Amino acid sequence: MVTVDTTPLKEWFESLPKNKDFEKLQRFNKVLFTDPEPQVGQTPKEMIWTKNKAKLYRYQPNKVKTNKVPILMIYALINKPYILDLYPGNSFIEYLTDRGHDVYLLDWGTAGFEDRHMKLEDYIVDYIPRAVKKVLKHSGAKEITMFGYCMGGTMTAIFTALYQKKLPIRNVVLLTSPIDFEDAGLYTNWLDKRYFKLDNIVETFGNVPFEFIDFGNKLLNPLSNTVGVYVNVASNIENEEKILNWKLMQKWLNDGVPFPGEAYRQWIREFYQENKLINDELEVRGERVLLSNITANLLNIVATRDNIVLPQQIEPLNDKVSSKNKTLHVVNAGHVSVITGKRAVAENYPFIEQWITENSK
Repeated sequence: MVTVDTTPLKEWFESLPKNKDFEKLQRFNKVLFTDPEPQVGQTPKEMIWTKNKAKLYRYQPNKVKTNKVPILMIYALINKPYILDLYPGNSFIEYLTDRGHDVYLLDWGTAGFEDRHMKLEDYIVDYIPRAVKKVLKHSGAKEITMFGYCMGGTMTAIFTALYQKKLPIRNVVLLTSPIDFEDAGLYTNWLDKRYFKLDNIVETFGNVPFEFIDFGNKLLNPLSNTVGVYVNVASNIENEEKILNWKLMQKWLNDGVPFPGEAYRQWIREFYQENKLINDELEVRGERVLLSNITANLLNIVATRDNIVLPQQIEPLNDKVSSKNKTLHVVNAGHVSVITGKRAVAENYPFIEQWITENSK
């Protein structure tokens, strides 16, 4: 092992003029290397059901329950769902519970990591219906609101199409959820089946590492997602609120989980490469998924600055469903800022909460 004497570097650093610029540099160094990570997911919750590492949580309303229809949140298989409960005052779940909503979250945890052969459809058929039944039983409700974010929204749409006639799904809220993959921007080129060796990747990795997927996401805007990250923190080093938000986002962005191998293979092949869902060609255990089977009240949210899920991937759903009450809501936000940050708290949270309340009476 090679030992490096850092004393000269430390002495040089301490010899720098002690002025405002030095203080900023010192603070920048602490933010990057020594400050403790912020605590996330602080809204009180209890686990009410578990299956193969997946957990169903219930968040206690902070006042007398005013909404008789519980909300079940479904997140993607990658990243962690605490983006929905990021920090007090910047938490969608906290916002809902503060207004008397009964909120539940299906946290995938590491479900499927031990079995790389689990497909996307296995999560949809083996987990979500059971979670819905547990929520209905636990809450004593007769109907449910489904809330899906990103890929979790795609899974929610598929689940609703399959189970609309079997389970009492009253409302569906989808947040930046891809449905049509004909034009997925750069992903369409990168994942072209002629060049993207999907089978080789799955067979090599088994469960696809989070870093592999994260690197692809960063390439959508490489300068901003690399150098820009540190320029942002340096330019706001004296603003403690912005620094806290930066820390929160960096913690979440770097806290991803692997993508179960067969689920990844199905997600890339049947959605990005073959675009089966919007064309009524997707089959789940022998049953064709018809989005026209969806009759629940629908709120479908598009973020105009989202470069991960483009507006044209989201909008076609409203023309496919049979819902009489369907809203396509467009917001000026990115894929993550649609659900976290000052503007989300001030504008998006109230809109979504009001829509859910009005459609749950």
